[in-house]
Amino acid sequence: MMKMAAETIVGEAEWEVKIPKKKFKDKLFFENLRDVVIDTKMCSRCLTCVSICPSGLIVNEADNVDFPNYDTKCLDCGACVRVCPRYDYQPKSGLGDYIEFTAGKSKRFKGQDGAMGTEFIMSAIDMGLIDRGLFVDRNELWQTDVFHARNPDQLHRLPLGGTKYVFANVIPELKKAVMLSKVGVGVVGTPCMVSGVRKLQEAFPVFKEKVKIVVGLFCTENFHYDEVSKYLEEKGVDFSKLVKTDIMKGKFVATMTDKEVKFKVSQLSSILPTGCNVCTDFTAVESDVSVGSVGSAPGFSTTVVRTEVAKKVWDYIKEKGNVEVGEGKIPELDYLIGHKKAREANIPGYEPKKEEGEGAGE
Repeated sequence: MMKMAAETIVGEAEWEVKIPKKKFKDKLFFENLRDVVIDTKMCSRCLTCVSICPSGLIVNEADNVDFPNYDTKCLDCGACVRVCPRYDYQPKSGLGDYIEFTAGKSKRFKGQDGAMGTEFIMSAIDMGLIDRGLFVDRNELWQTDVFHARNPDQLHRLPLGGTKYVFANVIPELKKAVMLSKVGVGVVGTPCMVSGVRKLQEAFPVFKEKVKIVVGLFCTENFHYDEVSKYLEEKGVDFSKLVKTDIMKGKFVATMTDKEVKFKVSQLSSILPTGCNVCTDFTAVESDVSVGSVGSAPGFSTTVVRTEVAKKVWDYIKEKGNVEVGEGKIPELDYLIGHKKAREANIPGYEPKKEEGEGAGE
């Protein structure tokens, strides 16, 4: 009888990928990414490149992405430029395609503007569509972290509710979630993060297979923690008393336990990250479902159901009686959609496509 030696058997998986063309043929792929995206101030800090670099050496610092020792460590595999939403940047704007435009307020979860992002992810878990979802958590100083949730009880112990307006490492954590998940993953993110997820799904089969639902957040801009915390403290915000932050009618509102601090959003332009300055997408048009406060009554989330998978989850939420349904008002989004689209003018070398009939002498 033949006996097998006790040893570890290592399995391998591989697939063929199309290597992208280099814009600068005599340079490494990371150098291409640096020259086209990072040094031109186009980087959104979505960290999709960080999540996929096989060398594991890409790191984020302040308003930049850096790769120490890339000249000796870069494998020149092209993964970073294949997944970067800004490498061949095709800016998206407008309301985008949708199946249903509505509004909702979760009956199960408390949170700013209806907690519908949380409701969609947790309902997808209840349905068996996914087995974990990613949420942005925060500490008492409003520094962000990413939390992996697998059941509703976990959410009641965390301050997940409320908009943070601070960058979070969602996409690198998504890679971990995909590797750990047996069923599927749901993720909530800003428009640039949503675009990063779609790039990952295009480039790598495991992300297409495992990422089942993507919830996009309405977003005008995001900020670096050190800069925005210093700015808000100068405005009189006490983080130990801060309850929530919001943007309403052109004003940034910081609500504390004893008072509110309000000022025009335009005053934040001095600390606006350069990657946000070229972002044109307010409604996260590539998501399965978009949510945000603009366009619905106070306490509700405007809910833009875009895909069939999101429609199934939305129908499930209503069937279970877990939502108070409200009215979504499309015209109320027009100003911020236009505000974001105007940032096309800040994209280096970009020439917007002419609408049909434009320039034809009509």
